[in-house]
Amino acid sequence: MTVLQTLFDTIEARKGADPASSWTAQLLAKGPEKCAEKFGEEAVEAIVEAVRGDRARLTAEAADVLYHLLVMLAARDVALGDVLAELERRAGTSGLEEKARR
Repeated sequence: MTVLQTLFDTIEARKGADPASSWTAQLLAKGPEKCAEKFGEEAVEAIVEAVRGDRARLTAEAADVLYHLLVMLAARDVALGDVLAELERRAGTSGLEEKARR
């Protein structure tokens, strides 16, 4: 099992938990829109650190982005496995070809 799957499973386990018991439960209790908003905030913070060139800060922000992406997926009942399957489907396909198909 990958660290992302383990994290996703933990996030899933927090669904319906007492919001006072965990940050993840608090986010999920606020609904998918708030989860999406928080993901966007973290993505912007990662962009800022990428532009600044601070590798340590970018690494930390990238971890936040991945966590909040998984929370957002869980809030909308999208399984990590489904996302990974889509990536596998795209493997070996040129990004240019993939974009042209859309």
